[in-house]
Amino acid sequence: MLDSLLGALEAAHTVSGPLGWLVVGVFLAGVALERYDREYARWVYVGSWVLIAAYWLSMVHYFAIDQKSVVEGIGVVAGIPLSVYVGYLLARGRDSLFTLSRAVALMGLFYMPLVAIPVVRQTLIETVTDQTGFVLNLVGVTPQVADGFYVDGLRIAEKSHPYESTFVYYVGGEPLTHTILIACTGIGSMAIIAGLVAAVDAPLNRKFQALAITLPIIYVLNIARNVFISVSMGEQLLQVFPGAISSLFALENTVMVSYIVADRIVSQSLSVVVLVGLLWLIVQRVPEVLTVVDDVVYVLTGREYDLGEALGVTVDSGQSQPGD
Repeated sequence: MLDSLLGALEAAHTVSGPLGWLVVGVFLAGVALERYDREYARWVYVGSWVLIAAYWLSMVHYFAIDQKSVVEGIGVVAGIPLSVYVGYLLARGRDSLFTLSRAVALMGLFYMPLVAIPVVRQTLIETVTDQTGFVLNLVGVTPQVADGFYVDGLRIAEKSHPYESTFVYYVGGEPLTHTILIACTGIGSMAIIAGLVAAVDAPLNRKFQALAITLPIIYVLNIARNVFISVSMGEQLLQVFPGAISSLFALENTVMVSYIVADRIVSQSLSVVVLVGLLWLIVQRVPEVLTVVDDVVYVLTGREYDLGEALGVTVDSGQSQPGD
């Protein structure tokens, strides 16, 4: 759900910059108001969650059709009613959801400048491209690295900026490109973790310890993910059920099957598992994060759980959680 939100914000910046900033801005207004009047902040947050629901509705076509992303597509569709429900629970007095709302605001605050500031965006993308290329060479794969929008006179469809960020392979004499985008840098997952940790009430030293452990892990795993996708695509290693995959994802050419399987199916599914593992690591240093996880579980299931008790972790949320 949160990963899909950051993907939607990145897409919104590409299509229409003010949309992403509007979502983040309204949430940040709620954060500012919390310091002075929690009741006003509550209703700003309620409006923020309804705004996200409407916003996700507008992004369904982008993820399900344009991006052909099963995981993110399902996340966006599910996020529409879930976001409205979070707003409803806040309106009914579930104050613990203030923390989740702050987390979303801080995720966007960490993420959006990296998307919006050209020099930061380019530096991040080209650095990750260079490091991915270095590892590709280590495993014996040496694609050409191209900048600009064209390869052999053909427009690179997925490229919106002329950065040196495209790996070029040749399959059957025809160029096949794999472009590193901002979503391929791991910054979305980093923003989710940073936002969660920053939003809870816990000592700064424990927060820094948690981030010092998890953020480098995300970065390294993301480079490995890029290498896996690039090798699978360039070497056509995952051409499984090409007819079925092509039909399911509406592919015009079966050479893209390996990319779809590696990225849209395997990598995106594993990213959910990795985030769960990272949350476990964070909880060892910042158990207060479990109060947010408890709320997410409640929103998804409608049942109260105390994950801190189940894991033998003492959590002091500092907030009331009235029944609904």
